[in-house]
Amino acid sequence: MTDATLSTTTIAPRADAAEPSVSPWKRALLYALLVAVSFLMLYPLLWMVASSFKPDSEIFTSTGLIPAEPTVDAYRRGWGGLSVSFGWMFFNSLVISLLVVVGNLFSCSMAAYAFTRLRFKGRSFWFTLMLGTLMMPQHAVLIPQYVLFLKLGWVNSILPLVVPKFLAIDAFFIFLMVQFFRGIPRELDEAAIMDGCGPLRIFLKVILPLSTPVLATAAVFSFIWTWDDFFAPLIYLNDIEKYTAQLGLRTFVDSTGTSDWGSLFAMSTLTVLPIFILFILFQRLLIEGIATTGMKR
Repeated sequence: MTDATLSTTTIAPRADAAEPSVSPWKRALLYALLVAVSFLMLYPLLWMVASSFKPDSEIFTSTGLIPAEPTVDAYRRGWGGLSVSFGWMFFNSLVISLLVVVGNLFSCSMAAYAFTRLRFKGRSFWFTLMLGTLMMPQHAVLIPQYVLFLKLGWVNSILPLVVPKFLAIDAFFIFLMVQFFRGIPRELDEAAIMDGCGPLRIFLKVILPLSTPVLATAAVFSFIWTWDDFFAPLIYLNDIEKYTAQLGLRTFVDSTGTSDWGSLFAMSTLTVLPIFILFILFQRLLIEGIATTGMKR
């Protein structure tokens, strides 16, 4: 049976499958309800985007989504209004997020491969211990980590944000990849061994090429969580030249003076854009990775 025939056989709906009959009125009512709920969920985001194009005097005096006098002054003020360009903070966030993605994919995939395919003493114990770290709150290790990085001289640099990611500290991604690797037939490993491959070549030539969905899922989540992170950069970064975009947004709000809400909404809109673009580009792989790992075992 060819791939095309198999695909057609799998995807084609059954001829005798009886579709539930729904009246047009019920269908229209259902669609209207879904649109209303979707609008309610998206309204805060839409209001933020709309407010970024409003004059300051109109932001909190109107709840409408269409500005009476559209303007892009907030974008100009926000982009160049600080002592450091917001574009530079954008660049800092991008560098840190990409390094974290590389670190997580590199270290977590190797750790998952070891737990899945390699046999070593205490493997079950170490795997259980690794899963146990999922339940450890981040704040419980905050002070020891800060003291360690302070003694290493890494505070006020991106090293505390990036280096640990190359040491497989994200147990969630390791567990996600372990679940996916377990679904790859071991016969492929045995065939590779017969061809003279060792564990490293099996990992690079067999496992990784078949793991694109789960790697894409881990990459997308790593990027989003790092890009949106406010707490860790707030702890370790002091100079405004090293601020990330999330820390930069905080500078527009002054609890003791006048806050520039227009610039805050404008830069927040720009900060959200990379997340949308990333999700649109990798939506298929993201859903496939979550679905395949969730359905196994």
